[in-house]
Amino acid sequence: MAKKKPEVVLHSHGLYDGWDRGGKELPSLLKITTEIEAALEVEFGYILRIRNARNSRITFRIEHPPFKGDDGEVAPPFVGELYVKTNDFRFFLGDTIWAPVEDKRGMWRLITWLDGKKVADQTLFLV
Repeated sequence: MAKKKPEVVLHSHGLYDGWDRGGKELPSLLKITTEIEAALEVEFGYILRIRNARNSRITFRIEHPPFKGDDGEVAPPFVGELYVKTNDFRFFLGDTIWAPVEDKRGMWRLITWLDGKKVADQTLFLV
């Protein structure tokens, strides 16, 4: 039997409630939007629903405004990878705002690839 082709759907994007990165539950959507008010602890991003892709590799990148990291240098884009755990998988890609807020304002571009193929590319604006 032929393997089913993976399906990826952008389930939601915008403003979310807080997310426990160590937990299994994804954050809940508060508002679909591409414009986010920059304030401390604000959670933003998107959720993808991925089907028929168990054991596939997800890679992601978050491009952000230039701000300095703990080392005093401009922070590079955030990148990472993980593997799809089930045949009906939900994936949250996003971030939260931390102090100082001023240098986090601007364009945040979130990109996700599934086994090397771009499956999501969303730009959010923190104002």
